[in-house]
Amino acid sequence: MSERLYSIYSVKDTFKMPPEYFGEDIEKVATTIIQNKYEGRIDKDMGVVVSVFNVRDIGDGMIYPGDPATHHDVQFDVLAYTPQVDEVVPGMVTELVEFGAFVRIGPMDGLVHVSQIAGEFLTFDKKNQAFVSRKSSISLKKGDIVYAKVSTVSMKNTIKDSKIALTMKPDGLGRPEWANMASARARARKGGSRKR
Repeated sequence: MSERLYSIYSVKDTFKMPPEYFGEDIEKVATTIIQNKYEGRIDKDMGVVVSVFNVRDIGDGMIYPGDPATHHDVQFDVLAYTPQVDEVVPGMVTELVEFGAFVRIGPMDGLVHVSQIAGEFLTFDKKNQAFVSRKSSISLKKGDIVYAKVSTVSMKNTIKDSKIALTMKPDGLGRPEWANMASARARARKGGSRKR
């Protein structure tokens, strides 16, 4: 059984409130500071932090010598994303390059190498910015919605440094239209063999 790609975690931390925010709504200040600290970052235990919400239980501030800010304990919830190997995920093609397609899955982009786009040979058409098949009418372009399977995941400290490899070769993956075209071809072959 696979894990969920998105999870909610309850987190306890401390935030530092600079003096210029004294007198303002502490919950709003805490939310802004914590969102800036966590959102878009990768936590080794949680994954990519997509959103911080439900900031609560803000403690009384502590003051330390030489530091004019107050330090407050706080609790909040985090929505985090962790891609899992062998998960099938929906995504959108964000960029095409000669060696493959980048697909946005959740808050990250994964790479589908040209050899993993389909079960047949595709060529990159630079003029039209698309991968096309000479064998069938399969094509892939920027903006296409696809289904892909996560092959490998290498999470680093930042989204930019993390790598996700995807495949769309298995039957039923890629653009939804491909499955319909494959079914139509199979029916045509089956119908043709009956006449013989």
